[in-house]
Amino acid sequence: MVSYTGLEGNSVNHDQARRWRQKLRLIVFGVNTRAGKAFDVGLLWAILFSVALVILESVPAIGAAHGKALRGAEWFFTILFTLEYGLRIWIARRRRAYVTSFFGVIDLLAILPTYVVAFVTGSHSLSVVRAIRLIRLFRVFKLVRHLKEAHDLIRAMKASRPKLVVFISVVLTVALVFGTIMYLLEGEEAGFTSIPTAIYWAVVTMTTVGYGDIAPQTAIGQFLALCLMILGYAIIAVPTGIVSVEFSRVDRRLLPRRECPKCLRKGHERGARFCNFCGATLVLADSVGGKR
Repeated sequence: MVSYTGLEGNSVNHDQARRWRQKLRLIVFGVNTRAGKAFDVGLLWAILFSVALVILESVPAIGAAHGKALRGAEWFFTILFTLEYGLRIWIARRRRAYVTSFFGVIDLLAILPTYVVAFVTGSHSLSVVRAIRLIRLFRVFKLVRHLKEAHDLIRAMKASRPKLVVFISVVLTVALVFGTIMYLLEGEEAGFTSIPTAIYWAVVTMTTVGYGDIAPQTAIGQFLALCLMILGYAIIAVPTGIVSVEFSRVDRRLLPRRECPKCLRKGHERGARFCNFCGATLVLADSVGGKR
């Protein structure tokens, strides 16, 4: 005979567990509540401390004096992050989607190095990968809206790709020509032991003013180095101008992601308050607080 009391008890326990999962989901995955923001800020501090421990342990003097304590603290943070990772999987609505998502992969990578170090020597320093988790700052402090500008920059870089390819080809050609000439003029006595070494010197000279590890000794070599340095200063401005022009074009371009809530048509200009097609008021998702 079926006990209805037992069934009701199981149903009540199931409902309570479901409510607890919903509450935890709001705290762990959300930042709209005080508890959710406190959880993420505490998590960020834990990430900072754990990364600092790995960095300090890499210093020979500190590692020799406090290595045991640092490793114990590292295991503490690893267990803490493991529990947090398991909690996220348990309360996620779509567990597979979370595990395979960007944040899910990063959360897993944050705990693996400490476990791997037991089998692979020297992999302990890989724990600094958990610093990548600090990108949660964008979500915690409402900085996600600024990712729109990052997308615009990516579009500008993609639009500039043909010009940048030509520019890089020119730079490499200049480095090849100057490097070969310096190899022939200076030779091994000045450090130009091969053409690849001379090309390395030319690239370093164009992008900076040289590291000083290789320097021309002859007067004509120094003159060519001077010309290459001046050319390097001129070259720096070229990619900046190319990307800036494309960025301004992207900024003026119609944004297909803007959608009218009434007619659902896209293609409205940045800052438009009313739909170009039906006249309905637009919701600006890129404004503070999600709507404006």
